Amino acid sequence: MKLKPIKTKRLLIYCFIIIGFILFFHWQNNDLVTTHMTYASSKVPTDFNGYTIVQMSDLHNKEFGDHQVRLLSETKKAKPDIIVITGDLIDGSRKNIPAAMDYVNGAVKIAPVYFVSGNNEYQSKVYSKLKKELKKAGVTILDNVEVTLKKGTSQISLLGMADPCFMLPEYLHGNSKYLSGDTLSSMVQADIDNFKILLSHRPELLDLYAGNNIDLVFAGHAHGGQIRLPLVGALYAPGQGLFPKYTTGMYKEHKTSMIVSRGLGESILPIRFLDSPELIVATLKSR
Repeated sequence: MKLKPIKTKRLLIYCFIIIGFILFFHWQNNDLVTTHMTYASSKVPTDFNGYTIVQMSDLHNKEFGDHQVRLLSETKKAKPDIIVITGDLIDGSRKNIPAAMDYVNGAVKIAPVYFVSGNNEYQSKVYSKLKKELKKAGVTILDNVEVTLKKGTSQISLLGMADPCFMLPEYLHGNSKYLSGDTLSSMVQADIDNFKILLSHRPELLDLYAGNNIDLVFAGHAHGGQIRLPLVGALYAPGQGLFPKYTTGMYKEHKTSMIVSRGLGESILPIRFLDSPELIVATLKSR
């Protein structure tokens, strides 16, 4: 039995539409965007004027070329002074440490690398093994740790806050803001005068960071919402729910600025819509 010409035409149109959607989503999921941002403040020491920080977040074991060649190429092109990884380097279900280390092993040859844990490190149950590999590669792990960065005669403080799940597992389904606040406060009090940068996986805790007078925060976790609509923005983000407030770009509360990366991998659904994977290049300016 032959199909009528009009039915054949409709079938072909439907097939082209389906193929078009598949190709579009594949491109959206794998396109790599490098976003350049500038943070200017009178608190930035003059020796750190032009200091460049590459932020990589929420890789979730995703690959951008063999051995992360595309991701490493963009990182190297930025000529960073340091590279910061703000959690979810591995995926909680796939737990692929060798794949996660492909980027790290290349990144440490470009600039010093600093890492803070995310919820997927906790959920994976293999974080202790990952930490061993990170330390072996030369990465500085900043889970509730502070280090001093020096340039010329000046210095700034770089702090890291471990994902709240490590302090209170119930945070996966709740809020341990006050417990996290105690941890952060104890670090801040030890170094109250320096310009302070914080690495933390969670953007939803901006009021906590602002309450502790952090100058600049690097966060991830929200994945840009993964699905973004024109005029609406992100539909959902973990930790924030529907129509989340902090998903991409720079936010400010009181004297604290927060840069939120859209991340590179996916969470819950393997789909990105109007939300390309992102590597951030942030430059400090003294004014």
